[in-house]
Amino acid sequence: MEMRARYLEWERIRLEQEVEQLTLKQVQPLQVLAIALLLVLALVLLLMGCKRSLRREEYEEENYGANEEEVRNGDAHEEVDVGNAEEEDDANREEDGNVQEDGNVAANGEDNIENEVVNEAANAENNDLTIAVRENDLADNVGRILLERIQWPVQDLQKGCEWTTNLMDNYALYFGHILSNSFYPVLQRAIGVGSAFEGWSPREQDVVYQVLIPMTPPRGHSFHLELDSAEQRHVRNFRVRVQLECTCTEEQGEIMLCFLHHPEEELRRNQDPSLLDTLCTDSYLDVEKTARWFYQLVRAIWPALPQSQNWHLMLLPSRRSCQFKVSNGRESFRIEMLFGVRRGDSDVFVSSQPREAHTQSTTWPETYTVAETEFFKHVAKQAPPDSLHLKCLQFFTRLLLGLGFSTYTIKTIVMHLLNVVPVSQWRRRDFLQRLMDISESLWLCVQAKCLNHFIVGNQRLPQDIRLPPDVQMGQTYNLFHRLAEDSAAHTQAISEYRVLRKWCKRILVGEH
Repeated sequence: MEMRARYLEWERIRLEQEVEQLTLKQVQPLQVLAIALLLVLALVLLLMGCKRSLRREEYEEENYGANEEEVRNGDAHEEVDVGNAEEEDDANREEDGNVQEDGNVAANGEDNIENEVVNEAANAENNDLTIAVRENDLADNVGRILLERIQWPVQDLQKGCEWTTNLMDNYALYFGHILSNSFYPVLQRAIGVGSAFEGWSPREQDVVYQVLIPMTPPRGHSFHLELDSAEQRHVRNFRVRVQLECTCTEEQGEIMLCFLHHPEEELRRNQDPSLLDTLCTDSYLDVEKTARWFYQLVRAIWPALPQSQNWHLMLLPSRRSCQFKVSNGRESFRIEMLFGVRRGDSDVFVSSQPREAHTQSTTWPETYTVAETEFFKHVAKQAPPDSLHLKCLQFFTRLLLGLGFSTYTIKTIVMHLLNVVPVSQWRRRDFLQRLMDISESLWLCVQAKCLNHFIVGNQRLPQDIRLPPDVQMGQTYNLFHRLAEDSAAHTQAISEYRVLRKWCKRILVGEH
């Protein structure tokens, strides 16, 4: 016991020295906090080990005293038996008595050892269970304190998404009715995309609810996607070539004139112009012309919608999408309608959303927003109700405001972690550890100048996310390629990460 006590004391001193050394080396604040928690748990384990050793020592002393008394009683009993049996064979009687006594002692010894082993195992199992419960309680309390310390934005994203979806469904009914016999793109049901429909938002106010409206070609037309930037490694841009198709053999040939085989004069006189003559530039679908057309549709249809009775519509300027704001005096919603063409039957589109400041009007960047939204839906189905993975994402994206890191950077890191860390380990008791994981992952990516895209080339995605073969099997690209190409940008990123780490520490430790 004395050696055990010295060993435990040595372990306690060693743990304290390790914490002091790590503190002197300016270990990251979150790691110091985690080590301090481990130290507390280690001290609890030491105390419990001492108590268990003392209980075992007392138990052994009691058993030893009981066994000694039992042996003395057996000897006295043996003398009485020998004195009363003088007329019998003394040698045989004594031999039989010794054999019986040895058997009783051996049996008692075996029973005591077996009981001790069983009791020790039961105590160890109970102690392990108690320690696990205490560890979970401690981690849960830490998570609760951190959640209370952070100022979260007051948002009802679910209500905004439901309201926006209802509005888009009403628009879709009128789109189908008005455009049924036209040669404009056929508009499909809107798909909610972006942070709000994923369940988080970096904005505290004026959240943008994005929807993507898939377009298919009208009668007598077909869409052909052509890769526009095969030479570029980090961006995939497409152009949507519009081609006229023969309709002479179709049933509606009597109603619709074939754009390929009827004279132009007859077409101009008896039929609306083709899509090539309205929304295209040099046979390619034009994003800016399509956006203006959307604005006209939204403005014209609005008075017929039931929402127009109590809400006011205000159109907002945009060259490559249709943005507007609706309000009723108490609340408002800002909505952005993007439009795109689906790649086959996958969850990947070419869309009007620009990826660069000066994007040509006939350029349609490849977008993975639908696939990413489907990934968050998949996680939500698997996650427990108290999962905090969206809280972790929202915490860091709000910290990034004013820094050079984009919200898409943190979103990508969190998606990678969600793909490898089980969703059951994103609860309140895991909150601190997950924040540390995100911070550490960002730091490692900045140091390595590499952050792989989450969708492109990722073959570990859930099976219900549909990707074109060239996207799923293709080579991923580095979102931090600029850091690898520009040393000044890399130095700036390191500096901004240190600022981010300082802000994170101040919030988590409650500094003002």
